[in-house]
Amino acid sequence: LVRMKFLQLLSRKPGKLGMLFQIPFCQNQFPYLCLATSTCLYSKKKKVNGYEQVDQEKYKNLVYSVTSYKTSAQTPETILEEDNLLYGPPDKHRPPVKAETKTPKNCVPLINPDKRIPLLSSESNLPMKISLQKTKMPSVTRILQQTMSPRQVFYLERWKQKMIQELGKDGFEEYTKNLFLQGELFHAALESIFLSEEVTTKEQREDVAISGYLSSVQHVLKDVSEVKALESAVQHETLQYLGLVDCVAKYRGQLCVIDWKTSEKPKPFLKNTFDNPLQVAAYIGAINHDANYDFQVSCGLIVVAYKNGSPAHPHFMDPDLCSQYWNKWLLRLEEYMDKN
Repeated sequence: LVRMKFLQLLSRKPGKLGMLFQIPFCQNQFPYLCLATSTCLYSKKKKVNGYEQVDQEKYKNLVYSVTSYKTSAQTPETILEEDNLLYGPPDKHRPPVKAETKTPKNCVPLINPDKRIPLLSSESNLPMKISLQKTKMPSVTRILQQTMSPRQVFYLERWKQKMIQELGKDGFEEYTKNLFLQGELFHAALESIFLSEEVTTKEQREDVAISGYLSSVQHVLKDVSEVKALESAVQHETLQYLGLVDCVAKYRGQLCVIDWKTSEKPKPFLKNTFDNPLQVAAYIGAINHDANYDFQVSCGLIVVAYKNGSPAHPHFMDPDLCSQYWNKWLLRLEEYMDKN
């Protein structure tokens, strides 16, 4: 139909041919369509580059350095130089250096090689009990208190301030007095048990202040035998210090210096007892260098008893462990001597 219409127009008037390209034919019959493969019709607005508006002459050197910069010009060496300039030289990884173990200047051995042990022990079965004499020698407790580390002092002071805040100053003083009194009563009860070989007296069982502690150590007392000393003074004749030993007896067949401790909180590990192992090692060394004692000790035992009656924690110290704490004690002793 379109072809026929086109031929008719050509055949009528040639002048009409120009109209063919001015007025779209068959406008009423066919809708006007326009297809395009180019994306120019849907192109987004061109982004404006801020660098194009910069005064090129005024900032010529700056523009050139920015536009001509290439990251490929950097090398590991140049990057290292820049880091050194900005942050300083790098800290190269080094294996951790083990803390050097200090050795005491005066290496007195824990076991006295010059001490002669008699073949026959004394006929008396009673434990030794030497009274503590007042001398110019410092005590083990005093030495440890005056050589505590700053960290130990900090935690002790923080605990003290916390207790004062909860109980008040007068209440805290009363609390500490009760602690010392309970400790004295507990040690006295243990002494009476070992001397009379009775489990407990009726008065001690009914004493609320220590009944829990005594119940706590019952399973430990079954393993203690052959008590050689109770609340007895010891003195190291070479190093010139003294102390008061709680007990020297056999624990499961091993002769030990036994230190009885009371606590309201559980201390299941030896590290929880703070400086108590050093105290035990100091007593062992003193006994071995004290002429009043005809025996030597190489082991220790710290027994932590609990007020609520829960089973006490016995911490056994074998000869190797005692030797380690003996060296630490010697360092604390040297520190004390240097300060005084």
